[in-house]
Amino acid sequence: MNAGILLAFYLLLITSTVIAQEDTTVQSLSEVVVSATRTQQQEIQLPYVTNTIKRKELNRFQPRTTPEALNGMTGVFVQKTNHGGGSAFIRGLTGNQTLLLIDGIRLNNSTFRFGPNQYLNTIDMFTIQQIEVVKGTGSVQYGSDALGGTIQVLTKDAVLSETKKWDGAAQAKFMSAGMEQTGRGEFNYSSSKLAVTGGITYRNFGNLLSGDTTGFQNPSGYKELAYDVKLKFLLKQNIELTTAHQLLQQKNVPVFHKVRLENFLLNEMDPQQRMLSYAKLKIQNTNPLIKTIEFTASHQQTKEGRNSQKNGSAVLRKEFDKVNTFGFTADVQSVYNKYWSSSSGIDLYMDKVNSIRDDINTITQAAVSKRGLYPDESVYGNYSLFSLHQLQWRKLRVHGGIRYNLFSISLSDTSLGKVQLNPAAFVFNAGLVYNITAHQFVFASFNNSFRAPNVDDMGTLGIVDFRYELPAYNLNPERSYNYEAGYKFRSSKFNLTATAFYMQLQQLITRVRKQGEQISGYNVYIKENTDRAFIRGAEAEADVELMKGFRLQGGVAHAYGQNKTRNEPLRRIPPFNGRLRSTYTNNKWFAAAEYWFASKQNRLAQGDKDDNRIPQGGTPGFNVFNTVVGYELKQVRVQTGLQNLFNKDYRTHGSGMNGYGRSAWLHIQFMF
Repeated sequence: MNAGILLAFYLLLITSTVIAQEDTTVQSLSEVVVSATRTQQQEIQLPYVTNTIKRKELNRFQPRTTPEALNGMTGVFVQKTNHGGGSAFIRGLTGNQTLLLIDGIRLNNSTFRFGPNQYLNTIDMFTIQQIEVVKGTGSVQYGSDALGGTIQVLTKDAVLSETKKWDGAAQAKFMSAGMEQTGRGEFNYSSSKLAVTGGITYRNFGNLLSGDTTGFQNPSGYKELAYDVKLKFLLKQNIELTTAHQLLQQKNVPVFHKVRLENFLLNEMDPQQRMLSYAKLKIQNTNPLIKTIEFTASHQQTKEGRNSQKNGSAVLRKEFDKVNTFGFTADVQSVYNKYWSSSSGIDLYMDKVNSIRDDINTITQAAVSKRGLYPDESVYGNYSLFSLHQLQWRKLRVHGGIRYNLFSISLSDTSLGKVQLNPAAFVFNAGLVYNITAHQFVFASFNNSFRAPNVDDMGTLGIVDFRYELPAYNLNPERSYNYEAGYKFRSSKFNLTATAFYMQLQQLITRVRKQGEQISGYNVYIKENTDRAFIRGAEAEADVELMKGFRLQGGVAHAYGQNKTRNEPLRRIPPFNGRLRSTYTNNKWFAAAEYWFASKQNRLAQGDKDDNRIPQGGTPGFNVFNTVVGYELKQVRVQTGLQNLFNKDYRTHGSGMNGYGRSAWLHIQFMF
């Protein structure tokens, strides 16, 4: 099946190229403005590959969560440890090696875990205006963690208008087998000086029903409550102030594979919560040297509670971590002449980490307080200066930038005492885009990225996944060197992108097993800067309008990772995968069918073989078919979809549970 779809995809490229060559008078489809590069630019002007999901696509396909919205995106592979999680792999890297942003503010904090995590799922999918994925770059633009790339989520904006007006919407979504009941209400107010938008979401997710051989995966369901509000003030004709507050809380989120495979009576996250408040001041100037100044002050708080109890044990372990992150950024955009512009500024973030643990005897109710997963009262400062430049001369566009990042880390460990660390990093990037013709572009880039050791790397003490970890305080920043070259074609009826990349990884922080040691039945590990590795790969995607209203889109991605130090495959590298999607629109109707596939992944590191989430011999390949139909009037929007039409059991590589079996969903939205 995979060979057949690949042949069809390549035939599509050839046929579509012929179509596109005949189209010389129309404007390019490449109108996507990408802001994850710090300044707003058209996608075609960038020397690397970006992918964008807009609100219109989210409305049509109604993904259950923010991570699941990325399923099938070329070069992105989503792993789910549990139903309440979802971690995007970009170019084979994920977790704290991928940078997440919300409205330009870092979501990554100092307790982001190595490997897959759940943090992207703490963003309410209904608040999103656009998701941007930028591959192979981000450290110069935004700092630590962007080894594989950057995911930026832009939330719905409050829009000013000449006249005063109110509007709103109410929507509901249901999934078969009791897998989802969702309700959302939102409102908008606009005037010439003030605009407000906001809403509240309640969601109840039942246990996930998988394919023909698994059935319900119990326990996997959970509940979610979220609310958001954003206000925009026009203080003067050239000065805007935006304030926003958002909160999402998930309750009793089970970790399915722990219960099924590791003899747990209870293993859940309660709560799983994120709160963000920020104020953003934007000043437009007539002086081109200070064309735009933007200041952002933010406070973000994450809470994670973990409850666990083994079968046959009377001890209930309750862990709780809270991270308060205070941020301030200043960004000055300058235009020196018609050939040269820049964005320069500072990023300042400080985390305060609280971590506690209580072991409760469920018979006597006696509680014993112990050290939490992290050193309590840890402080993690992240301070940097950056300058990014774009130059254009005739058909050539040049990008380049530098960043200096300094960290101030203070940990108080119960056994080692107070630890003070001050790692630093200097990174730079450079890229070229050349216009061969009005529709054809070639690009090449080099990106130097880093990830500073965080509190999770240095201070973890306890059970994580299938291992027991010890603290490590002598770690250095991880580094990557990404080389990339590619080709882009853009016209009104056809888009094509093809790229190849090679990434060197140095000083990787990896878990090293302490041979012969076990605690509570788990093998003991400690993190060290021991490994060097590389990831090489290629991606191709195309989008063609075959006839009016009918589009065909397809993409494939391949990555090969090798740990040079251990002479074995790099952990968790996604298999060869891709998606083919056809869409048809006719006035108020919309219909789509998609085929999503992944090959078997049997290139396994020893850590993969030890991971109980990965089947012995590797993760099998899969073929999944989905359909969606929608109808939209002025005040009513209805969509319905069928997932996994042939009810085949499957899971994405490294996941702790299988994907959806054959199921249906219905979404209704009323606008007033």
